[in-house]
Amino acid sequence: MNYEQMSNNKLRLTGTIVDQPVYSHEVCGEEFYETKLSVPRLSGQEDVIPVTISERLLTRWEIQPGKKISISGQFRSYNKMEGTHSRLLLTAFAREVLPADEEEEENPNSIEIMGYICKPPVYRTTPFKREICDVLLAVNRAYNKSDYIPCIMWGRNARFIKGMPIGEKLWVTGRVQSRVYTKVISETQTEERVAYEVSVSKILVGNKIQEEFSIGN
Repeated sequence: MNYEQMSNNKLRLTGTIVDQPVYSHEVCGEEFYETKLSVPRLSGQEDVIPVTISERLLTRWEIQPGKKISISGQFRSYNKMEGTHSRLLLTAFAREVLPADEEEEENPNSIEIMGYICKPPVYRTTPFKREICDVLLAVNRAYNKSDYIPCIMWGRNARFIKGMPIGEKLWVTGRVQSRVYTKVISETQTEERVAYEVSVSKILVGNKIQEEFSIGN
């Protein structure tokens, strides 16, 4: 693929529909619906990922709980007001939906994004000395919009990225994962929530991105 032609946000998921699609919003007369997709991991666990699907795709395919589908699209973000605070929400935006093959895919969950570090990376170690680094990437979209995608790096990738400055361009590949955590609301109140992020397996930085995608072209 030529560097200039590459998409900066490519997502592919194969899994099982969890919920009946419900109306979300309308853009230029086109309705969009939300559901969730259960995507298996190699470990036997699963990630349950929110999906946004156009009415046009819903009418073309049977989208209902228990149906196994493959979607191609983008991992997008949007802000939702909760009281006086804005909360970043993420969704798999489907551009194409197809019935899944009967045979299991080798990789049912893959994502490639290219964006810019927009907050200082947060590096930490677990009690078991596992290195982790959280990075928020701003990924450009059409019409001067951007998606803000949380990414998590591990081990040597975490060490490599922890000192990167704001504004550095990254290209990363990995998978979208869901993670349950407890949000402290007040001294007496907590709430269980689900976070969605890209678990990164490969990173390219700056000029290395162009070098990678220019090979053979």
